[in-house]
Amino acid sequence: MKKSQIRKKFLKLRESKSQKGSTINFKNILKVLKKRGIKGKVIGGYYPYNNEIDCIQILKKLEKKSYIISLPKIKKNFQMDFIQWSSKEPLVINKFGIPEPFDGKIKIPDILLIPLLSFDAKLNRVGYGGGFYDRYIHRIKRKKKPFLIGLGYSFQRVKSVPVNRYDKKLDFVVTERKIIE
Repeated sequence: MKKSQIRKKFLKLRESKSQKGSTINFKNILKVLKKRGIKGKVIGGYYPYNNEIDCIQILKKLEKKSYIISLPKIKKNFQMDFIQWSSKEPLVINKFGIPEPFDGKIKIPDILLIPLLSFDAKLNRVGYGGGFYDRYIHRIKRKKKPFLIGLGYSFQRVKSVPVNRYDKKLDFVVTERKIIE
């Protein structure tokens, strides 16, 4: 199946199957970080859009554990930066209809929580096709190699995701049911 077909299929499937209130266990995120000995304290999260797994509660709990939270801010030419954000700060709606920080300090995450439309056992992912995360990871790789955790529903797993040279493999995928490594 081509990525475009996977996107179409899983956008529809996620819309019909995603359970409101279905979340990822915060302790599973901590378990992944502890297992890999991740000491970094800057977390890059996202504001859920289009029935994505909601990671805002995870970010709030990490913030209480003294992690620095950052959210993506879309820039020109399909680029993005991660801007430090606190759950007490307001967000603005960007041109894609996604809430993002208005302004703030750019932070390069040690850990990136990444939304996905689909994933496979080899930890490849399919996103919306804009390449924002792949470009961002490539752009910062000389400064920092963030630990990549994909967040999704268990029904989003496929046998195989087609990959190209620009695609960045995840380190883990965490679903509402389990951790895939």
